[in-house]
Amino acid sequence: MLVWIGFLIFVFVLLALDLGVFHRKAHVVSVREALTWTVVWIATALAFSAFVYFGYEHHWLGLGLEPDPVDRSAAYPDGRVNDARSALLKFLTGYIVELSLSADNVFVMAMLFSYFAIPRMYQHRVLFWGILGALAMRGAMIAIGARLVAEFAWILPLFGAVLILTAAKMAVMGLEHGDPGRNVIVRLMRRFLPVTNQFHGEHFFVRASTTEAGVTRTGWRGVWLLTPLVPALVMVETTDLVFAVDSIPAIFAITGDPFLVFTSNVFAILGLRSLYFALAGALHVFRYLQPALALVLLTVGVKMLAHSWFERVLGPDFNLYLLAAVLFILGTGVIVSLIEVRWNDPIGRAAKRTVRTLQAWIVPDHLVTTIAREGRRTVSRRRVARA
Repeated sequence: MLVWIGFLIFVFVLLALDLGVFHRKAHVVSVREALTWTVVWIATALAFSAFVYFGYEHHWLGLGLEPDPVDRSAAYPDGRVNDARSALLKFLTGYIVELSLSADNVFVMAMLFSYFAIPRMYQHRVLFWGILGALAMRGAMIAIGARLVAEFAWILPLFGAVLILTAAKMAVMGLEHGDPGRNVIVRLMRRFLPVTNQFHGEHFFVRASTTEAGVTRTGWRGVWLLTPLVPALVMVETTDLVFAVDSIPAIFAITGDPFLVFTSNVFAILGLRSLYFALAGALHVFRYLQPALALVLLTVGVKMLAHSWFERVLGPDFNLYLLAAVLFILGTGVIVSLIEVRWNDPIGRAAKRTVRTLQAWIVPDHLVTTIAREGRRTVSRRRVARA
């Protein structure tokens, strides 16, 4: 219990420093600032991984004493206890998987902020409070999931099947995100709550004046109104809840240790805000990132279904191979996307020229036209030479 209290205090201190010191005043977060904070959050997660290693090595505050239900086998019916190395690998793998799956969340956030016309200088405040809600919701889901995984062995294959189906949907259909204005939650808020269309700085609530404009219903004069930041915040929370349905099974495919599951999720969520400001305008460039994410989900899902077989074939370094595979898939998706951005236009033009050349010499109609055109050019060149 002490390790959980200590970790939560550590997280709240980080959030307090973030909002109360570094982002005390609302401002537009530049790409450079966002990249700097992304590096800071990644470095913080890596530093915490050192605590995970030594904590499980020396059993600080009771770490590394309970069996991991994901590692069930005939020799370990309740699961094998994580040593320092396995705990480190599982934490890093879970963190990378959760952080990479957050990329799709960035797409949706950009769409939501665009729909609600949230100024860039207020987006950080919305994401900050969205992170707090996401931590609470994921904590509850992880607690329920850990209990189910520990009690029922059939939950893991079920999670694996969910991940494989999600991967297939992501690869074939993509992620369809409807119009936020048609969302039932947004429609109910606008129908039954006093929502104004005007922004009042970074405030979520404001007292309505007698001249207040943009109120969705009459009769709300002199009461507290919700600014457009509130519907945006509610949709951010709802979106994270939907994405958690995929990401939570993904982390339980790697480990069933509640502390590793929760901490890896927390650090991925903490880095989501800076990741949004760093990538929101450039995610369309990474065309092959979504297929890479689908392949990651497929890999993790298959691993969950055939965990015992993979561990028997690959040996004790199985988790290291899984981490390497995840990094390789994500790196390949990013590199191929960047290569296409760099060379797409020249290659496309060269390909079109090649097709036109082949067409000219293979298709009969084009061949006749080409011969006639070349004949006219030859006659013209000879006339010029005689002159």
